[in-house]
Amino acid sequence: MSDTQVFITVLVAISTVGWIITSWIRARHGYPLEGEWGGKVTKDTPELARQNQLLVQENERLNGKVDRLEERLSVLERIATDAPARLTAEIEGLR
Repeated sequence: MSDTQVFITVLVAISTVGWIITSWIRARHGYPLEGEWGGKVTKDTPELARQNQLLVQENERLNGKVDRLEERLSVLERIATDAPARLTAEIEGLR
């Protein structure tokens, strides 16, 4: 074998080993892998889909809770900054 052939063989071997190690690290940490022609290969399991659905529901619940707390906070801010006479009139109007 000539030096050029050895160089090309070593270069191909290094590239292949690097690709294998990169793919292994990505798979180990849950990143999607690249399939043929640049497509993504993901590990979609029913467990992951269920976990995603639960996280979406929890996010919606927490967003609703934050909205309610913001409304309550704005009422408390209005009470704290309003003139006492106007606040008293509103309280009396509610009775």
